[in-house]
Amino acid sequence: LLLARYGVIFRDLLARESAAPVWRDLARELRTLELRGEVRGGRFVAGAWGEQFALPEAVEKLRQVRDRGPTGEWTVVAAADQLNLLGILTEGPRLASHRQTTFVLSDGRLAASRDGTEVTFHVAVPNETEQAMRQALQLSGLYRSRGSVESRPHSL
Repeated sequence: LLLARYGVIFRDLLARESAAPVWRDLARELRTLELRGEVRGGRFVAGAWGEQFALPEAVEKLRQVRDRGPTGEWTVVAAADQLNLLGILTEGPRLASHRQTTFVLSDGRLAASRDGTEVTFHVAVPNETEQAMRQALQLSGLYRSRGSVESRPHSL
C-alpha cells in the first residue's frame, strides 16, 4: 500500500503514516520483495538517509523528472493531504496539517503557502505567476470551505 501510494518509501516518509508498521519490520519485507525482483533498493531521494525502496515504474518516472529539469509547472496542495511531505522530502519548514492551510509546489519546491487568509511566498516568482498562485491559493480555500461535495461547483 505504501509503495502504491508513494512509489518510493524510506523511514522518514513514515512520519505522515500513523498506521504504518514499524520500519524494522517493513524493511525486512521490502528486502524480501527486492530479492524477488518486485521492488528496487537504492538511493532514489536525495537528502533521505537509510534504506530506500521503490517500484520499478517509480524509478523510471524519477529518472524522467530528473532528466527533464525544471519546467516551471506548479500545483496547489492542501496541507492536510497525504502529499504534504514538506520538510520530509523537501528542504524547509513543515506545514501543519490544517484544513485552511494550502501550499504551492513548483518543480518540487515550496513556492508559496496560505494559512487562513495570509499568503507567504518562499521563493521569488514573476509577478504574473505570483498573481496566478495567489488566486489559486484563495480559490482552493473557497472550494474546500463550501458544503458537501454535491454542492461544490464543478467548474473549479
